[in-house]
Amino acid sequence: MKHLIIGGVAGGATAAARLRRLSEHDEIILFEKGPYISYANCGLPYYIGDVIKPRNKLFVQTVQGIHQRFCIDVRTNQEVIAIDRSKKEVSVKKTDSGEVYTESYDKLIMAPGAEPVRPPLEGIDNPKIFTLRNVDDTDRIKTFIDTAKPKHAVVIGGGFIGLEMTENLYRQGIRVHLVEMSKQVMPPLDFAMSAIIHHHLNNKGILLTFEDGVDHFETAADKLVVLLKSGKKIITDFALLSIGIRPDVNLAKAAGLTIGITGGIQVNQHMQTSDPDIYAVGDAVEVLNTVINKPALIALAGPANKQARIAADHIILNSEKSYPGSIGTNVAKIFDLTAGSAGSNVKTLKKENIPHSSSYVHLGSHAGYYPDAQMICIKILFAPDTGRLLGAHIVGMEGVDKRIEMCAEVIKRNGTIYDLTVLEHAYAPPYSSAKDPVNIAGFVAENILNKLVQTIQWHELKDLPDDVVKIDVRTPDEIKSTGAMPGFINIPVDELRDRMQEIPKDKPIILTCAIGLRGYIAYRILAQNGYANIRNLSGGYRTWYMATTPVKDFDSN
Repeated sequence: MKHLIIGGVAGGATAAARLRRLSEHDEIILFEKGPYISYANCGLPYYIGDVIKPRNKLFVQTVQGIHQRFCIDVRTNQEVIAIDRSKKEVSVKKTDSGEVYTESYDKLIMAPGAEPVRPPLEGIDNPKIFTLRNVDDTDRIKTFIDTAKPKHAVVIGGGFIGLEMTENLYRQGIRVHLVEMSKQVMPPLDFAMSAIIHHHLNNKGILLTFEDGVDHFETAADKLVVLLKSGKKIITDFALLSIGIRPDVNLAKAAGLTIGITGGIQVNQHMQTSDPDIYAVGDAVEVLNTVINKPALIALAGPANKQARIAADHIILNSEKSYPGSIGTNVAKIFDLTAGSAGSNVKTLKKENIPHSSSYVHLGSHAGYYPDAQMICIKILFAPDTGRLLGAHIVGMEGVDKRIEMCAEVIKRNGTIYDLTVLEHAYAPPYSSAKDPVNIAGFVAENILNKLVQTIQWHELKDLPDDVVKIDVRTPDEIKSTGAMPGFINIPVDELRDRMQEIPKDKPIILTCAIGLRGYIAYRILAQNGYANIRNLSGGYRTWYMATTPVKDFDSN
């Protein structure tokens, strides 16, 4: 049989290697319109920041290497420009000469990936405006930095690439101003979790402008001028445009393949398109989001590799192994922080009218008596009736990656917060506590579902009626050193039993502490002494402070 693969990098190169391992004598041809077939896409920002120094470290496999090891006919700088499904052949254009030829196939795998969104704004063709998607983009940015020696940059977009580039430009001694159309960075996270990142970025000297977009670009002498919709103006040396990607479906659409409701190529569980002899994998395909049970675009390298293996197995082995969908598990390094999420967020759950409850915990990344434990913040979302875990968001300096993976496995199995309470983890003082933060997150949610506590969220505090009694149960010294919340009186939890006469039973009561634990203890004391209308602030003062304290958002240079 003869197999053609369109596109390299994660999906295409993985499919090619798997096909060969399963069938030694089939003909396999891989087309890549660029010069590189398999490179570390996710590593590109770190090469720009000199974290990865040798350029050749970016390349997972070379043309010569993949041909030598797998006997695959790799054709770089050759773009497939059309698919004739009736003839089962493709038209290929050599990008250097413009020559066009055809190649037949028995099975075809498409891995065209995605392309950066570049809106038709006035001035957007300025050579000082860059995008980052491939090695050529990387080389252009790196060359500009090395030759022009810029001192200031504007990063437009606060997603994964925008954040990673912010850090790596900073590492090059460049002052960065990040502009984001929404109210937060890292869209998969809920706002209060992203707010932790906002303060960390500010502490590093990164300026942040939220809820403002680019209107157009101008030039002034040797500077680029970024004009925002608000009328604000940023004068800079260059800009990086990172406002999202869209699936590259032009070829599939022209071939008459079905495009899904999300704009990605529609595939079945074996990664077959609407033409059973054509498969598609990677960033261009539409997959099932198993939390909301709807199609979604999930552009991540892990899913692309798994999809490629499933497609190859189905082609050669007629395997019934299927791709189950994705929950979008992700993780990112932002300076000293690590942030990750799995499953859904509040915005999506509200859009899909999926009932949900939430809770926050702030705990040490390992045993407190072992040196250098770092705060780790966890928010989980769960069904208020069954306790099904719908999403997890984690931000901290240590151990975030393993905790998000623990939660992801529960979400993928349609597990519940009760599964979190019994999740078995590897424990030693340098790595965790006897009760891991993920277990604690489960315990807190279990208390909510079992009505041992009623909670209130940070954003609900501003709408409280005047008769609510608000009590901060921290110590006076804590409040003096970290700050107080407006309208809260101070009754330390250890004095609560002796001062209950100060608390009316006929009024609603809101409790808070530093992170929520002492507020819960105070809640249980009051609830068992005749107080009925009580709520504890989820995540305590720490969550409220992070979510409500403004960040430094503009400097006109």
